[in-house]
Amino acid sequence: MTASRPRAVLFDFGGVIWNMRWDVCRALEAEHGLALNSVFTTLYRTETWAAVERGRGDREAWLAEAHAALERLAGRALPPLHAAWRAAQEPIRETVALIRALRPAYRLGVLSNADATLRARLTDVVKIADAFDDIVCSAEVGVAKPEPEIYALACARIGLAPAACVFVDDNEPNVSAAGAAGLRAVHYRVDRGDDLAAQLAAAGVRAPRP
Repeated sequence: MTASRPRAVLFDFGGVIWNMRWDVCRALEAEHGLALNSVFTTLYRTETWAAVERGRGDREAWLAEAHAALERLAGRALPPLHAAWRAAQEPIRETVALIRALRPAYRLGVLSNADATLRARLTDVVKIADAFDDIVCSAEVGVAKPEPEIYALACARIGLAPAACVFVDDNEPNVSAAGAAGLRAVHYRVDRGDDLAAQLAAAGVRAPRP
């Protein structure tokens, strides 16, 4: 039996719409003699972040704790490296253009593990919030990827069965969980030169020709 044509695309934010600039992260670590991934892990691999991304923590306390943890690893005072990394990040222009091109042929949504600033960033920084039918932010709904409940919620809120939805994420565990939840899943990595338009086309999603 032939699979039905996808009718919706759900996008992760960080790494898919927003360029995390892993090159800058690695350069900061090298410049300050830090172990690989220490800037990332002190920010995003902590119990404090797990609470913040589920809407149960304080964002400023999380950022302060991450800096303190990085200084403990270094054994010395450090400049605000997390802030420097975040300041270098920027929208992925190709993704933003692709999202615009997919409207109105597909229903579009965001499904992101993010703190409560996500909607403001989509609206005021990336200026793309108006292109989406729905935005599921983990801090607003209290669950986070790869928990299966958040995929079911995102599909329900966009009004389609999981089989009619394609999900794009840069984190493989989230991609695998989406597939297990019945969505067609795309693993996209801008830092390795992936072509998202081609990946979506392979999943059955093609922007209409102008």
